[in-house]
Amino acid sequence: MSTIFTLSASDLSALLCSRVCHDLISPVGAINNGLELLDEGGADEDAMNLIRASARTASARVQFARIAFGAAGSAGSTIDLRSAREISEGYVSIGKHRLHWRGPDGQMVKNRAKLLLNLVSAAISALPRGGDIDLAIGGTLEQPHFLLRCRGNGARPPQFLTDFVLGKATGALDANSIQAYYTWRLSAESGMPLAIRKDGADILIEARALR
Repeated sequence: MSTIFTLSASDLSALLCSRVCHDLISPVGAINNGLELLDEGGADEDAMNLIRASARTASARVQFARIAFGAAGSAGSTIDLRSAREISEGYVSIGKHRLHWRGPDGQMVKNRAKLLLNLVSAAISALPRGGDIDLAIGGTLEQPHFLLRCRGNGARPPQFLTDFVLGKATGALDANSIQAYYTWRLSAESGMPLAIRKDGADILIEARALR
């Protein structure tokens, strides 16, 4: 099994692909179930509603993965924050969470924008029962400061990412922990170290540019 000490570029790509496939299995399978209902002459309205909802979920997850994990254009490119916000809102809305995004529009260096989207995913993990994610982008587009406040019943630090931030990761990586590892790597490569802490019942996830 790959570890944080032995992970190659090809292993990282393979594990991220596994994560994307894991996220798509459920909605794609539901679309197939809906089509089977139609083939069997089942309730057309129920089948179509299932297909529509599942297609929206699959689309939102693919669009999010394209930016959060993919190249999103050529190396060294920037990402439009308005597009990142819309994609994040679509991704969050398919579950029990609500995203409140506050920050400027404009172009941001690719890896920092990718880090921001991965922090949105970490915030979802911090709210297993659903809740609100207050996302604020401070500083400047060149020297940003990200702060995500996770509010909801049962809010908790996102386990895998917290372990990486605190240096407590065991080293073993799989499809469940790879996104947290990738987020941690992005923060280091972007010069934006992470901090995760409790504030009353809320969880705060923060990244601030140092260079």
